[in-house]
Amino acid sequence: MQYKRVLLKLSGEQLAGEFDAGIDPKLAGWLAEEIKTVIKGGCQVIIMVGGGNFVRGAQIAGHGIKRVTGDHMGMLGTMINALALTDIFEDHGVPTRCLSSIFAEQVAEPFVHRLANKHLEKGRVVIVAGGTGRPYVTTDTAAVNIALELDCDVVLKATKVDGVYDKDPAKHADATKFESLHFQQAVEDGAIKVMDKAAMGLAMEQNMPIVVFDAMQPGNILKLTSGKNVGTRIS
Repeated sequence: MQYKRVLLKLSGEQLAGEFDAGIDPKLAGWLAEEIKTVIKGGCQVIIMVGGGNFVRGAQIAGHGIKRVTGDHMGMLGTMINALALTDIFEDHGVPTRCLSSIFAEQVAEPFVHRLANKHLEKGRVVIVAGGTGRPYVTTDTAAVNIALELDCDVVLKATKVDGVYDKDPAKHADATKFESLHFQQAVEDGAIKVMDKAAMGLAMEQNMPIVVFDAMQPGNILKLTSGKNVGTRIS
């Protein structure tokens, strides 16, 4: 089954590429070319970006910084990523718009349901900054939330590994990869940590499938949007 509209969730750490922090422009340019093939194939793309390459709210909270403030700082990190990706995508010939869930009219359009739909229907990539715009909510949960709001067929969760395993494949040579998983198992199994449990719970409640995969393998995003089996499908 070919997907018509997908949400791609990218972490901030992935955007840092070969650097310890910040954005790797070379990787972002490569990603733009990967997305270009997906758009040409007739699939509409929304990208939700994390901000961990700059700051994580839960980690920075303390020593006088409130958790709410820390989360707001994290949202601003996602804004930096979204703005950079928008420019780099456009430079590679991919029409792109940055929409923000936090008030930032000077640098981005507000995230409005009808506006996002309009951009998508005109063949533009929509990059969403600011998560849900509220503290205590991860960008994983925001990704599922936005995917539901914009009637996406699936959430594509990009990770550093090629799917979900029964244990950490980096630490255990005998780790076994799941080709598919039921939401209940993914939520209840403490060893499965590829996505925030609140995000999984929301996806399960609303029957929004999630595919966990390695987005940095050439052609993987196009394969997925074309309906081929890549990574682990949670549904």
